[in-house]
Amino acid sequence: QVQLVESGGGLVQAGGSLRLSCTASVRNFNSYVMAWFRQAPGTEREFVAAISWSGGSSYYADSLKGRFTISRDNAENTVYLQMTSLKPEDTAVYYCAASPDYMGVDSLKYNYWGQGTQVTVSS
Repeated sequence: QVQLVESGGGLVQAGGSLRLSCTASVRNFNSYVMAWFRQAPGTEREFVAAISWSGGSSYYADSLKGRFTISRDNAENTVYLQMTSLKPEDTAVYYCAASPDYMGVDSLKYNYWGQGTQVTVSS
């Protein structure tokens, strides 16, 4: 069983930055692909980014490339999402997710989820 705990959300002005963290309670963190999703009120959960087991490759939603960066520290069992040039439309609950064998945009294929952290971007 993998437990994921996100942190780092909050209120930020448009144009600002935030770094989200997600720490996993698992022995073999480097056996999991890690991803970030987000969900705004009244919308479906949306893929943000994913990173491979070693961190050697990453994949982003086209609309977020250049503003968001995913990274991981396997020694610390933590995955990060650095968000820059934030916009009000980035307001959502951000979730991290883990899968032992899938790296992609389909939320149904991720086995484990955190509880989410709220990001609010004011205009």
